[in-house]
Amino acid sequence: MHPERAGSDIAALNAAPPCTPVHVDADTCAVLSLAKHINTLTAGVFDPCLPTRSGRLQDLEIGADGTVICHRPVALDLGGIAKGYAVDRAVATLLATGCSSGLVNAGGDLRVFGPEAHSLFIRSVAASDGDTEFVPLELRETALAVSDVHAEHRPPEHRGYYVRDDIHSRAANTQTPGRSATSLPPGRHLAAVLAPDAAVADALAKCVLLGDERTTTAALQAFGASALARHAP
Repeated sequence: MHPERAGSDIAALNAAPPCTPVHVDADTCAVLSLAKHINTLTAGVFDPCLPTRSGRLQDLEIGADGTVICHRPVALDLGGIAKGYAVDRAVATLLATGCSSGLVNAGGDLRVFGPEAHSLFIRSVAASDGDTEFVPLELRETALAVSDVHAEHRPPEHRGYYVRDDIHSRAANTQTPGRSATSLPPGRHLAAVLAPDAAVADALAKCVLLGDERTTTAALQAFGASALARHAP
């Protein structure tokens, strides 16, 4: 699911001429289907199609036979959901091979399973004196995703956090057909989400950073998820 690497389904979709069927792996179909569902729930806020091309997530047609058709040119980048999905697949593999309890941590995306609780700390919003605060958590049978704009050691191919201008225009009932990426809302840089699985937590953490509170709350409720941190003041 790398956006550029040779042999990647996503690279193949990005390179395919519009309306050309591309056969992809079942895991790729699963991630794209989940992404489209979250895109619908958030009225387009969550959209892993970069604004360098005109295509949007809803321009993808996912067939039951494992083919995907892009009806407009797209620049897909699943960095906001695929790592969480990899965590879920790792948990599924561990359970299938007899592991009854554990924690899978992929750096910013983790999931705990089984009866044992796991304690950890997450970085919270900055304290009033400028120091960093840490919040203790005890997790059991849940997934946690943290999206931090100021995090160090992010992958070099990470494209940042964005939402397309036309989302804001539509919300304001204007006719501006913008396709460029806007920056984060003022003051926001950190989001942490608890959800039943890591792929959902990963995607919803981006929604918490980018979306308005009403839309984000509805999406969280749809998955039985919750936001631990929304942004810094």
